[in-house]
Amino acid sequence: RVADDLSKGTRDRVPDGAAFVEADMTDPDAVTEAVTADLDVVFHFAAYTDTNYDDDRELFEENTEMTYNVLDRMREVGVDRFAFTSSSTVYGEAPRPTPEDYAPLAPISIYGSSKLADEALISTHAHSYGIQSWVFRFANIVGPRQRGNVVPDFIEKLNDDPTQLEILGDGRQEKSYMHVTECVDAMAHVVEHANADLNVYNLGTRTTTSVTRIADIVSDELGVDPEYVYTGGDRGWTGDVPKMRLSIEKLAALGWEPSIESDAAVRRSARELIDEIVG
Repeated sequence: RVADDLSKGTRDRVPDGAAFVEADMTDPDAVTEAVTADLDVVFHFAAYTDTNYDDDRELFEENTEMTYNVLDRMREVGVDRFAFTSSSTVYGEAPRPTPEDYAPLAPISIYGSSKLADEALISTHAHSYGIQSWVFRFANIVGPRQRGNVVPDFIEKLNDDPTQLEILGDGRQEKSYMHVTECVDAMAHVVEHANADLNVYNLGTRTTTSVTRIADIVSDELGVDPEYVYTGGDRGWTGDVPKMRLSIEKLAALGWEPSIESDAAVRRSARELIDEIVG
């Protein structure tokens, strides 16, 4: 079963054979329809994901409200397995690769704060209400159908003007990028093999890449040679973490390793998105 409010997705993306419920997870009545006692596990992907969202209060309240509503409904009907997409932004500006037990967790964006609040709600439901949970702290996930991320943003800009590309910040922001196919595979592996009441795992790659390097890859795939125009500063927006490196040793110890590193994930994503956006 798939539940979605279709604010960013479309009905034709729902796999054949899957039941579909059009539902806004901030609406308890919609959650009642979507989450029923016959479910084995709930994968909660719904969130406002823009770290530069215009309305901070709405982002925080709606992200935490969605998570609370889903967990509360699970308690009500007795569904006791829950998987959640958190974010590397909960770590804030960490000076070293972050293992899952890194402290203090000090997010610098409202989005990161909302994800950390969600994790607290999940911990409560795992330890006090018997809902076994898996929390995934994502690196930057890339792949087809994506919009509002650096890769499709660069493609759209260069499709409009192949001679010049605006890059937010100084281009030296450096993070781990993971292809969505590997992300899904890693989640399935963790849910199958990690059996604590509360299981927290970083999902990413062992490498990072910079924003300028992403611009190089996208330009190469488009066959253009633009002038780069940097907006300046060490980050792209308020709340942007300039350097993010995730430790994936815990994931590796569970028996899963990425086969697509950051540069290759970006390049594959660029090719997929160019087919969609440019044709």
